[in-house]
Amino acid sequence: MAPNPGVILPLTSVADRLRESMWRSANDKRLKRLQRVVDAMPENPPETPTSLDATSDAELAGFLAAAGEVAGREVGLDPFPNQYLAAAALLRGFSIELATGEGKTLVGAMAAAGWALEGRHVHVLTANDYLAARDADWMGPLYRGLGLTCAAVQADQDLPARQTAYAADITYSSVAEAGFDLLRDRLAARPGDRTGARREVVLVDEADAVLLDEARVPLVLAADAEPHRDEHALALAAYVRGLEAGRDYVVAPDRRTVHLTDDGLRRVEDDHPGRDLFGTDSEFLVSLNLALHAHAALERDVDYLVADDRVWLVSGSRGRVDRLQRWPDGLQLAVEAKEALDTAPGLQVLDQLVIAELVGGYDKLVGMSATMRAADEELESLYGLQVAVIPSHLPCRRTDHPTRLHATSEHRDAALADLVRDSGKRGRPVLVATQSVRESERIADLLRGLGVECVLLNARNATEEAAIISRAGEAGRVTVSTQMAGRGTDVVPSPEAVDAGGLLVVGVGRFPSARLDDQLRGRAGRQGDPGESVFLASLADRLVTDNDPDHPEPAVVDGGGEVEQCRANRRVLGVVDHAQRVSDGDQRNLRWLSWRYGELLRRQRAHLVEVRETCLEGPEALDRLAEHAPEEVAELDERVGEDELEEGARLALVAALDAAWSAHLGHAAELREGIHLRVLAREDPLTEFEKEMGAAYQGLSGRILDDAVAALLEAPVVDGRLDLESLGSRIPSATWAYTVTDNELGDDFTRMGRALRRRIAGRG
Repeated sequence: MAPNPGVILPLTSVADRLRESMWRSANDKRLKRLQRVVDAMPENPPETPTSLDATSDAELAGFLAAAGEVAGREVGLDPFPNQYLAAAALLRGFSIELATGEGKTLVGAMAAAGWALEGRHVHVLTANDYLAARDADWMGPLYRGLGLTCAAVQADQDLPARQTAYAADITYSSVAEAGFDLLRDRLAARPGDRTGARREVVLVDEADAVLLDEARVPLVLAADAEPHRDEHALALAAYVRGLEAGRDYVVAPDRRTVHLTDDGLRRVEDDHPGRDLFGTDSEFLVSLNLALHAHAALERDVDYLVADDRVWLVSGSRGRVDRLQRWPDGLQLAVEAKEALDTAPGLQVLDQLVIAELVGGYDKLVGMSATMRAADEELESLYGLQVAVIPSHLPCRRTDHPTRLHATSEHRDAALADLVRDSGKRGRPVLVATQSVRESERIADLLRGLGVECVLLNARNATEEAAIISRAGEAGRVTVSTQMAGRGTDVVPSPEAVDAGGLLVVGVGRFPSARLDDQLRGRAGRQGDPGESVFLASLADRLVTDNDPDHPEPAVVDGGGEVEQCRANRRVLGVVDHAQRVSDGDQRNLRWLSWRYGELLRRQRAHLVEVRETCLEGPEALDRLAEHAPEEVAELDERVGEDELEEGARLALVAALDAAWSAHLGHAAELREGIHLRVLAREDPLTEFEKEMGAAYQGLSGRILDDAVAALLEAPVVDGRLDLESLGSRIPSATWAYTVTDNELGDDFTRMGRALRRRIAGRG
């Protein structure tokens, strides 16, 4: 984005520009050799290759030529030179940034075919089932033309269908389904119950969103359990509604922390006499904190929706309802109580993993996105990815205007209405992007009230998104939408719209991450089309109030409430950029904290998975039980056959191990909800969490063996045969696969806990 005229750039911006130019120079060097490969592609494509050595320039050039010929013949898509370059970069191990509308689907397919011809199985991970099925079907003729097979994994498939899909050379899947299948494989009672997925090469679409924005959300496999009950939930939901914001509690600027003030703490103690809030009744304080967080920090139609008597979470990075997502049980219950809803069925967590564990299990990981560049350092440090920026096929004709900053949201909305009406009169399509369901509906109502017809797309009608977006480029059409990441459908302006100047993208406020801003801008100006983008922001926007609440006030404002571009406003004109940098930094810190909280559990799980693997086949399980309880196993050996006993030992040990790990995860979840209170004892919550979970794991091995032996001894023996079905029933049936937002309250409540500790110390 161009700097505001008349504004003196701070030194940090100068440094950023120098770093960017140096990075681009390095990136140019990375691409030069790949460009030579593309330039060396033969005019007459060779015969369809049956293998590929991507380290050979000549072989890679020949493969690209052949793949391009097949793509044109079978799919009707003749790759552009930059698409060949992008495919070559992927095959050489780079992740790529390729602008929206430049054809990442075809690029990914050519690269996937190359890896498959190297003899490796390839998984292409997309945002959702729809895109996985669409891309597999779309690119199928290309693969078949190269002698390869492809398939798609879908949420409603049974095990045989999944096994067939994973047996293909290239398998398309949503990120969630790939994760759930890994979890199911880790809980399989028999080798034949697994999907057979060979995790060799993985190509992640929208990689920055998946690997960063969604990396804190664990994928969870769970079984039905008793409903989570808390006798205080409904009472506390009513109680916190009576507390006064500012006097009894304070919501932190970033809205991730809500804490009681001195007056609020005294009020709680007075209203609940006899409770030792920081001693024997600390669980009550945890429940109160959760109720307060649900009441003051989580907003209906922003963070979640209520429909069909259920609470549905809205994905912050994609703007959609995720019907398989929920909060940890304590916070979930608090929100349900806040909305006076029946408690959702309880779930017993059997196993969980985060995205980093999923992609880390592949031999090779690469990604592609339109906004990888902005996150290249974090992606390299966390995942070892090196990003190459691929130039566009045609020069970008989109004009990205500086952010227009207004003193108030009312002035911003008035400017938005004027801009949309003026563009509509000229026949330009307009895409208005908002940041929540509530905001999208408010803006749509505002425009309609002024006589501007518009189409609304948000989490309430996400099933219609492909149809709505496909028409968003029609002349004069106005579309109001929430977050646009991962939509998978381009906004293509009609010829009349192109003549009118192309798509105009208007952001209502800047997003919490610069990458999200860039994703939105990229909707306009695809493949050389004209287009414009502009963000209309105000000093009352949540990004500003959350991350820079003490900003200076503007010195000069024009008649429409817009902050004028002048030296007197130099500091205030940088407020939005500063607030966004703070937000980006907070998100990086939260990702790091979530990783730290899960690191010990990941190591523990890896060890148990290794033990489990050795017990799935052969006599290993029986040997372990015989060593642990020789007399009991010897007695049973006299009553049943050796093969029968070996199978029974395997089932019993695997079931005991899975049950023990499930209980261990349950303990970890309960500990996380209250660990922040450890600061009251001058303890570091993360250190204490690791210490307690480490100690809990120490006795796990012995308990697993004890439970397995007990199960074997309790199993009925009929006519000299062990009742294996009774052992199998001990393995919980995995009936749910869902994502759960990581409990970020630990970090936030750490600060709250420190504040409480200071108050308690002050009283003493």
